Amino acid sequence: MDQSLILITLLIKLGVAAAVASALVRSKAFKNILFLEQRTLLQKLYLVLFGGFAFAIGVVIQGYVHNFLAADLSFEAVVLLGVIAGRVGGIMAGLFISLPYVFQHQWLNLPFNVFAGLLAGWLRRVADDYEYVWTFTPFVDLSVYRWIRRNVRRPRPDWQIGFLLIVILLSFLRIELGRVFPHHFFALDSPRWAVKLAIYATSLMCIAIPLKVFNNARIERKLEQQERALLRARVEALQSQINPHFLFNTLNSISSLVRRDPDTARELIVKLANILRGLLRKTDAFVPLRDEFSFIDDYLDIEVVRFGRDKLRLVKELDPATLEVQVPSMILQPLVENSIKHGLGPKIDGGTLSLRSRLESGTLIVEIEDDGVGMGAAHLLEPPTGLGGTGIGMANVVERLKMLYGATARMRIDSRSGIGTLVQLSLPVLQSVEGVPVSGLAAATPASHYRKPGR
Repeated sequence: MDQSLILITLLIKLGVAAAVASALVRSKAFKNILFLEQRTLLQKLYLVLFGGFAFAIGVVIQGYVHNFLAADLSFEAVVLLGVIAGRVGGIMAGLFISLPYVFQHQWLNLPFNVFAGLLAGWLRRVADDYEYVWTFTPFVDLSVYRWIRRNVRRPRPDWQIGFLLIVILLSFLRIELGRVFPHHFFALDSPRWAVKLAIYATSLMCIAIPLKVFNNARIERKLEQQERALLRARVEALQSQINPHFLFNTLNSISSLVRRDPDTARELIVKLANILRGLLRKTDAFVPLRDEFSFIDDYLDIEVVRFGRDKLRLVKELDPATLEVQVPSMILQPLVENSIKHGLGPKIDGGTLSLRSRLESGTLIVEIEDDGVGMGAAHLLEPPTGLGGTGIGMANVVERLKMLYGATARMRIDSRSGIGTLVQLSLPVLQSVEGVPVSGLAAATPASHYRKPGR
């Protein structure tokens, strides 16, 4: 075979290895199994069949398409799958990928590749840490340097160097078998030492490149998991800020009643205990809108006592179709509290608080409106802009919307002095949010369950 053609073949093999590895990591199911540390027999079989199919096709192409030897990466693929899937996976990979050789009368490749897969799987088993597999590189200069420094006083084997030497040894045996049994064993070879070195280097690189591609996908996956964990932590932190904020204001209301109306104060304490019990049971970031309005009912029962039943009136216009839509927990209470405290509180004769919900083109619209003193100029806000000077409750609402929905959620505040304030939330209708736990739907409750305080 022409030497220049061999070199071109080796270059193409590197491209094929990178292309197949890049295509494989596009499959979510393949990645889910690939990045498991421990796998069942069925998962190993799936990994071998899915990962080895393209390489088995390459063996077929090599046998029937003249001068397209670059498609054959059977040896490298078997070693790769063996070191990832273990001894059983390596044996299955050797059998599956090498099966086309039998029909091409190159049957010696099958037992050799089975042995190579078994040996690669054994190497995975003896590794002290599975991370060694993903960090393998054929550039051993730094590995040798680190090994020497680490083993000056207490010599011990290095997995990376051992894996590299075994791949070289297997490549040597493969070339020798191809020389002794040219009609029953396929292997690229060359009489020139420089080209032969290129063959060894290509085999190493065809194993290292997919490992690097897989490892990059693995690192990206870990970063995504860490981002989701951070999102959960930030949501929980914001929610934990809201709960003490609400508790502090409610305790202030109760303290004002302890001396002048102890019976009512005891009633409020019971209601507050019910609210806190519900908060302790809810660890999900999302709840049905029905639960949010139920929580608001308990909260308003406390506020009605503080304001007086003739000064705080509630009007609800809730579309039953909206009640099972998932919304961030504790998202409405700060808005209702803000309306009562800053809108209706300063108004001598009290006022009306209106709660409305409806669906518009796949978007949940929730409105909290009061006819209080107003906030001055109107505001049009999106979550990323934040709220200035409106307190921790409103600021947390904006921040949570920003984290959970990005730019797809909007909060609009329309306020006119002396007339009142309208707060409108526009939220996408979601069944779940990736990385953030979403609670199951609450049991169906008729809309008549929602009561008006002061009735």
